[in-house]
Amino acid sequence: MIPEPLAEFDTDEWSKKDFTERVRIGTNLYVLKGLGYPLAAYLFHAVKLSLFVLGWVFFCRFTPGLGTLRDFRSWIFDGTAFQKAFLWASLVEVMGFGCMSGPLGLRMWPPFTAFLHFLRPGTTKLPLVRGLPLLGRNTRTMLDVALYAALVVSLLRALVQPAIAASHLVPIVALLPLCALGDGTIALAARFEHHFAMIVCFLLAGNWIAACKWVQLAIWFWAGVSKLTVAFGYVVPIMTANNPLLKSAGLRRRLFVSYPDDLRPSRLAKTMAHAGTFLEFAAPLTLLFVTHHGPLLYVGMSFVLLLHGFILSNLPIAAVFEWNILSIYAAFFLFAAHPTVSLFAVGSVPLTVYLVVVLLVVPLIGNLVPSKVSFLLAMRYYAGNWAWNAWLFRRGSQRKLARLKRAAPLLREQLERFLSAEQAAQMDAGFLAFRALHLQGRVLGLLLPRATDGNPFREYTYVDGEAVAASALGWNFGEGHLADERLIAAVQEQCDFEEGELRVICVEAQPILGSTLHWRIVDANRGVLDEGHAELSDLARRKPWDCGEA
Repeated sequence: MIPEPLAEFDTDEWSKKDFTERVRIGTNLYVLKGLGYPLAAYLFHAVKLSLFVLGWVFFCRFTPGLGTLRDFRSWIFDGTAFQKAFLWASLVEVMGFGCMSGPLGLRMWPPFTAFLHFLRPGTTKLPLVRGLPLLGRNTRTMLDVALYAALVVSLLRALVQPAIAASHLVPIVALLPLCALGDGTIALAARFEHHFAMIVCFLLAGNWIAACKWVQLAIWFWAGVSKLTVAFGYVVPIMTANNPLLKSAGLRRRLFVSYPDDLRPSRLAKTMAHAGTFLEFAAPLTLLFVTHHGPLLYVGMSFVLLLHGFILSNLPIAAVFEWNILSIYAAFFLFAAHPTVSLFAVGSVPLTVYLVVVLLVVPLIGNLVPSKVSFLLAMRYYAGNWAWNAWLFRRGSQRKLARLKRAAPLLREQLERFLSAEQAAQMDAGFLAFRALHLQGRVLGLLLPRATDGNPFREYTYVDGEAVAASALGWNFGEGHLADERLIAAVQEQCDFEEGELRVICVEAQPILGSTLHWRIVDANRGVLDEGHAELSDLARRKPWDCGEA
């Protein structure tokens, strides 16, 4: 039976349960209740989103004629207002106030960690080139801190200008890549593939509106390409089941083949997934041909609103509200307000080369060889096809992470600060269920016995790699490459785990032309212990709670 009330979730009994029992209980609870966030968590994000919009309005007021709420329709599609929207969004994200912040971003306390981490010497980081002089260390130096602080100041400086000039943008465009050399996490946090690309367009384009159109079209198109995998069918029912607005238990069950025994996506869920894929292709392929106001524009904008509206209405984990609102605004500004601006009016050879590289070459490589490119740079959003990791700590060895300089402890420790032991354990079970319900997450049950010498959860504590990256690096956004062998090495350098104290299961994403997932089992002390490939078709036949070989 599923323990419905929290009072029945006995933590003593929970600690004795094996993987199968934990995931069985966790997944059944997840289908009926999602992660069970209280109303206050959603109110927090509503306030944060309101402050995001008001912050943009505030900085627009530095430009004469902009920023007045009473007649916002007269200035909302002004070019400077649009530029400040992306400069403001980049600042918000690089400081950690946007995606993956607050309760829905798995940040209980403190709710914002990135800027606390990036401004503190000695914190752990992941340099793009390890060993590079001055910037290639695994811990942050005063130079790293200075570069990050200069980036933040440069963004603020641009935001308070009456008009945005090249002299305001050059420092930003120069500083973010320098920050990334020292810590690639900063570039991902700043949304290098979207916000930064727009800023580069502001700087280099002859007509930056034309250039920005290419960026926005690429965002939607590659997001659609990433859905061309069987994994995406699992994402929609998992996301929808976590929607607190969905009160019908019957509809929640209908998202899966046969609740509670077969939790593969149902025909209804797959239809919803196909509809989402259609919208992500239909929006850019329609707006691509818009040259004036007319039916084609209205149809394309309808696709955009349906796409982002569906995501927003699900109140998804990861807290991507600001990004979705910004994408809607970009669609209205670029295509509804300026439909006559030709896509071929970019007017800059260097920018054209840049756009070809970041909008075509990088995403293509990221889909063909996902181990080489972040899913963010490859624009594979919400596809269910990402690298991920399971960190397994033996006999309380996670306490050694206290040797790191961190902005926040592990998620379970944060939960225990605000919730009862029973509530914290139940929410922890929900996170495990969330991972196991995904198609790729079913590798966990397959590999746990190998990684833990046959004793999963008897001697080992499971922590999702996202939670480790959030604690050790100050930021994460579903990017498994932030918690793979590079982070293991950086953590081992400071924590000195004994053999067997820390084992990590690393799973790579599926190449778009492949059908397998490359996995590794890594011991922090010894290195790679085992590796292989898992067939997606085999994983699809596994239950989320299956443990060991089928």
